[in-house]
Amino acid sequence: MFFGILGRGLKSGLQTTRTLALIVVPVYLIITLLGKTPALEIIGRIFRPLMEFIGLPGEAVMGVVLGNILNLYAAIGAVTPLQLSSKQITVFALLLLISHSLPIEAAVSRMAGVKAWPFILLRLGVGFLLAAGLNYFWV
Repeated sequence: MFFGILGRGLKSGLQTTRTLALIVVPVYLIITLLGKTPALEIIGRIFRPLMEFIGLPGEAVMGVVLGNILNLYAAIGAVTPLQLSSKQITVFALLLLISHSLPIEAAVSRMAGVKAWPFILLRLGVGFLLAAGLNYFWV
């Protein structure tokens, strides 16, 4: 019985690792490659004011967008190459704890009878406000 449980757990763990690796590794590689071109710098410059409002570099917008559109694992893959400080990682995490996987969660909310756009705007707004507050009050 023990070896059956162990085998199922091992199989489940390997499947989870594979699933996460299929998301995180390609995103990490793409962001790393974009970092070697002007593209990430241009994107960062465009979104710098918004990201600086919450204490993040402009390039972190890629992680925010991927976290909101795809999932948290894609966001992690996008910000890992950016070498963020512990404060910046914490602000980033708070933002995405409030607003993440928005298309999926909007679909679920619609099924529950909640309009999607106000729901998305509320989560994005609260996420950015809390992230800005944490950035401002971090000692």
